[in-house]
Amino acid sequence: MKEYYVYIVQCRDNSFYTGITSNLTGRLAEHNQGQFPKCYTFSRRPVKLVFHQIFTDPLDAIRSEKQIKGWSRAKKQALIDGDWEELRSLSKSRQNR
Repeated sequence: MKEYYVYIVQCRDNSFYTGITSNLTGRLAEHNQGQFPKCYTFSRRPVKLVFHQIFTDPLDAIRSEKQIKGWSRAKKQALIDGDWEELRSLSKSRQNR
């Protein structure tokens, strides 16, 4: 069964980049080698993996990636830290706006 990874890397400038791949090791190497000059991470290397989640359904992985990309930095940090209470709190505070 093929696996798909939604991942977050932390860039040299401390920003986060969220992506999706079926080859996590290879994709991280591409980011750090600067394979794609137009990629967000190209001028922010090196990057380090700070979060990943495995999916077997590519559509679930795509939905998750899009959802995370829309999150605030604080919400991404809570996910990275595994701080589920903070993640819930940040979700509630956004819903109450």
